[in-house]
Amino acid sequence: MTEVAKKWVYRFGDGQAEGAAEMKNLLGGKGANLAEMSNLGVPVPPGFTVTADVCTSFYDHNETYPEDLSGQVDEAVSFIEEIVGAKFGDNEKPLLVSVRSGARVSMPGMMDTVLNLGLNDDTVVGLAKWSGDERFAYDSYRRFIQMYADVVMGLEHHDFEDILEDYKDTKGYLADTEITADEWKEIIVRYKKCVADNHDDPFPQDVNAQLWGAVDAVFGSWECARAITYRTLHDIPAGWGTAVNIQAMVFGNMGDSSATGVAFTRDPSTGENELYGEFLVNAQGEDVVAGIRTPQNISEDARKKAGSNDPSLEGLMPTTFAELTGIFDKLEAHYRDMQDLEFTIQDGKLWMLQTRAGKRATTAAIKIAVDMANEGLITKQEAVLRVEPASLDQLLHPTLDPKAERTVLATGLPASPGAACGEVVFSSDEAERLKAIGHEVILVRTETSPEDIHGMHAANGILTSRGGMTSHAAVVARGMGTSCVSGAGEVRIDYQKQIFTAGDQVIAKGDVITIDGSSGEVMKGEVATIKPKLSEDFNMLMSWADEARHLRVRTNADTPADARTAIEFGAEGIGLCRTEHMFFEADRIQAVREMILADSEEDRRTALDKILPMQRGDFIELFEIMGELPVTIRLLDPPLHEFLPHSDKEITGVAEAMGVDVEKVRSRVNDLHEFNPMLGHRGVRLAVTYPEIAEMQARAIFEAATEVARKNGKAPIPEVMVPLIATKAELDMVADRIVAVAEEVQAESGVKLEYQVGTMVELPRACLTADKIAERAEFFSFGTNDLTQTTFGISRDDSARFIGEYTSRGILEVDPFVSLDQEGVGQLIETAVAKGRSTRAGMKMGICGEHGGDPASVEFCHRVGLDYVSCSPFRVPIARLAAGQAAVTKKG
Repeated sequence: MTEVAKKWVYRFGDGQAEGAAEMKNLLGGKGANLAEMSNLGVPVPPGFTVTADVCTSFYDHNETYPEDLSGQVDEAVSFIEEIVGAKFGDNEKPLLVSVRSGARVSMPGMMDTVLNLGLNDDTVVGLAKWSGDERFAYDSYRRFIQMYADVVMGLEHHDFEDILEDYKDTKGYLADTEITADEWKEIIVRYKKCVADNHDDPFPQDVNAQLWGAVDAVFGSWECARAITYRTLHDIPAGWGTAVNIQAMVFGNMGDSSATGVAFTRDPSTGENELYGEFLVNAQGEDVVAGIRTPQNISEDARKKAGSNDPSLEGLMPTTFAELTGIFDKLEAHYRDMQDLEFTIQDGKLWMLQTRAGKRATTAAIKIAVDMANEGLITKQEAVLRVEPASLDQLLHPTLDPKAERTVLATGLPASPGAACGEVVFSSDEAERLKAIGHEVILVRTETSPEDIHGMHAANGILTSRGGMTSHAAVVARGMGTSCVSGAGEVRIDYQKQIFTAGDQVIAKGDVITIDGSSGEVMKGEVATIKPKLSEDFNMLMSWADEARHLRVRTNADTPADARTAIEFGAEGIGLCRTEHMFFEADRIQAVREMILADSEEDRRTALDKILPMQRGDFIELFEIMGELPVTIRLLDPPLHEFLPHSDKEITGVAEAMGVDVEKVRSRVNDLHEFNPMLGHRGVRLAVTYPEIAEMQARAIFEAATEVARKNGKAPIPEVMVPLIATKAELDMVADRIVAVAEEVQAESGVKLEYQVGTMVELPRACLTADKIAERAEFFSFGTNDLTQTTFGISRDDSARFIGEYTSRGILEVDPFVSLDQEGVGQLIETAVAKGRSTRAGMKMGICGEHGGDPASVEFCHRVGLDYVSCSPFRVPIARLAAGQAAVTKKG
């Protein structure tokens, strides 16, 4: 039986395709959508996709191709030739193609593209004759040489830009459009000499060698530094690979009846349901996004709104504009999402080159999701899934105070919303370096390129002097949720001097500026900010998430300010109140130190009596803020040495303040020193050794509850949590003390209290013996920070030194302190859940580490049946949305 050859190549064009939208894992997002548009009858230049399987095979087989690939490619080239009526490498009517990457998820600018492939010294003559435009032909050829030399041969892009700029300077030209055909020929000679001077081989004239060189470059770019960085930032597995799309060229640079553009079916910054995009007459697609020329608005409304005098596409080519908007409406309705599209108009004929789900700012993502649900295009449940939970973070922090004084240096385009302040840096490497040592920076560039991805990620904000709303800087910044102002033409950058000027103002590296990506303003110094106001669309989306979710969302809050913030963000209680944070307050640290330095239990109790009213006051305020919502209070956890000074100067100061001998303080510090405090005398071990500490805290909790009950007529239900339990016996000992104090307080006050005593599960042994611990514990709260430390045997404080190596080498998929290790730590949690509930049916369980605000960890908590997650106040909305998504996904 003959084995069927594997299909490596899928064709599209002429109203039909071998692929479809659902095949994006194989064809990549771009290839799948080109196929889908062809099937829909949208005008798409014919072409074919070399599948992502070839990329995987390429890297699995020492960067070689499957034997039968070249034959399938040749057949697909013939397919294009037949439709177009041109021939690849022909000197009379040459077929030219574009070669583009296309992974299954959008990675804008991260991988390589080559346009006008198929031109050489002979075919350019044929193109000139066929098109009747010699200038167009030689302009296309010089573009091809420049792009191919950069992408495929590894030469520096700026070397060719320098040649072009020098030539224009000698001629007194300002724009490329002033250069004649004969002058392009001169520039091409210089370009080819640049290649010969800087490369072992001359510029290739064989069109098939050109094609395979470009395919090599696209597959090679999957493992380039910028693509690896982008994949790491967006959790894209290396094993996915990229497809390659080879497509007949259509030309937007064939004169004034030709154009090229990029558009979004809705505004990607605000989400407004209005056409948003830019175009250039007599240009190729790279010109629009590269910032080389300032693009024009597509619609008349947008032109008027921008105050531009340059004509819109609607004004210049009304018939083509009407056809374009019809296609936009058709594609948005078909895909049921906002689309990011690329198009070219060749001599009045419209061609669609790409459609994909458009990257959008978080504000826009929320508005688009809510609007589409209200329009009936998607369901409420689908709307909940349309917003990335982690992206909400950018909405929850301050924006510029409109009343604050500001010195505006320049105004550019509002490319990505939000305000950012930081020190000026002019290179991505410097941005990354300063970010690593705690600085906040604004990356200032003439224009960004894919090589800047690491610096863009490190920066608080991005400012470019060139480029439009669809430039690389704008698109990538919106995807990252980073504030960006692009095209600030008043800004003149001098990389050599490390300064930029705006009018008569000079801003040097290290100077502080503020940018507002919502208005486009660039301001000198730091500008005051205000608390953000969340939109009605935000509240609506969160209400839909709340309707769907089963997990409750609490907050980790130790102060009244944290508690109030969390309530505003929708917290449903406090899942972790760390009482030790209260001990560090200036008005009580001395009493804490007196307690630690005490020589007897009696002296310790005397010191604790001073702390008691302070702790009680803390709890009263928290109970009043939270009302009837649950409040889980963890007893003292850290080692006592953390409350003592360590330097000689600090020890002397404490001794003088307390009126004790310096040596007594020093001796106690030495006594309490531990070689590994994380595994030392802390948590429940403190309560066993010094039960009077736990008793004082329990009394403060219960007295606060009775006082609030008297004041409000209803008592809160405190949950007292004993940390770091390893055995049931430990919990029994401490819980007995807590219960005894509760009974005393109830007898003294005459107020009946409801309360629970539970434990923080943060040791593997506690997970494995959870059935026994549950005999006494009334609830479990998984302390995933310490549970991760004790499961891995890694100190969280020290892990930053090496954990990056583990993730970059694929030993760990993600940092386990950022996102829960579901395979190991997760298995312990699942074991504890099952064992605990086998003893105590329906036992309340949650997590209270920072994992409670990580979307992937929240999904795990939903899956294993926890009752709640608890996270920092600003991550409460993130957890609410993630919990809603987990419920919708599981239900679906």
